[in-house]
Amino acid sequence: MARLAICQRGASRWGVTLVELVISIAVIGIGVSAVQLAMLATTARSADPMLQHQASAIAEAYLEEILLKDYLDPDTAGVCPAPEATRDVYDNVCDYAAVDDAGARSQDGTLVAGPADYRVRVNVDASATLNGLSGSADVLRVDVRVTHPTGVDLTLSGYRTRY
Repeated sequence: MARLAICQRGASRWGVTLVELVISIAVIGIGVSAVQLAMLATTARSADPMLQHQASAIAEAYLEEILLKDYLDPDTAGVCPAPEATRDVYDNVCDYAAVDDAGARSQDGTLVAGPADYRVRVNVDASATLNGLSGSADVLRVDVRVTHPTGVDLTLSGYRTRY
């Protein structure tokens, strides 16, 4: 079999055969492709933290907006009367009980341009308890769930008490 001479010293010759060269190229190629696959998986998931952060910011904004509203309805002085017709006139926590927004929305109900792929759902539980306080008289639990088609699913909860 023919040998490729790499170094020649006296009577002995050092070198590699063509078969050895092909095998080493194949092994290096497999190693490089494995590294590229690992980098591709890392790059594909690099947007996940940003999506998670945006979902958290959206949920916090909704929760803050809701918890800053009155506990009782200013019109009827009831805890959870029938909700107002549109979001721009929501005046108490329970008005948000049926919110199911496709895309994040501002306080007046207009769609926010950037995070349009998110879905926001709000649940208000009037029968919640907190440290022995019953929800029927003193406490409301608000759950804001934000989801994204890529698999982000985040729920933030807060309590609104009558004070």
